[in-house]
Amino acid sequence: MASTDEQDPRIAKIAKAIRVIPDFPKPGILFQDITTLLLDIKAFRDTIDLFVERYRGKDISVVAGIEARGFIFGPPIALAIGAKFVPMRKPKKLPGEVISEEYSLEYGTDKIEMHVGAVEAGERALVIDDLIATGGTLCAAIRLLERVGVEVVECACVIELQGLKGRERLGGKPLFVLVNAMA
Repeated sequence: MASTDEQDPRIAKIAKAIRVIPDFPKPGILFQDITTLLLDIKAFRDTIDLFVERYRGKDISVVAGIEARGFIFGPPIALAIGAKFVPMRKPKKLPGEVISEEYSLEYGTDKIEMHVGAVEAGERALVIDDLIATGGTLCAAIRLLERVGVEVVECACVIELQGLKGRERLGGKPLFVLVNAMA
């Protein structure tokens, strides 16, 4: 079960709306299922509102959402704070010219990509995903954006899996999380 920051009562409701499925996709994994959060209109709205409250007025021009669940949270946040949304996709999913960044997985490597020209040097970005585990995907997103001169202001996730040390891999980049869960 997820633990929460008791400072804001909305966070406890968000944590409660996230279903934990044991042994998925393999034995020993406690899968954090956000689909139940999306079914709870109030908890989903509160999730978006908490991020918007944090980032409104921070001069963020880009919200970069990591495939696929960063696509759920990123666009409404971007619209609310007056920023553009940039999808960070898995390889061969974007139709135009792309730049990519490779990252390590437990069992190999993967890449994320974004369109060339989607961001410009000097822009300020928020990187968002549903969950941080080991931090590999977020690190790749940070590197990709910084390679083209974008300042990554912060990373944000609904859930942080405690014990996997993903936060430590972000190279000092701030990470804002609503719910802490056991890995």
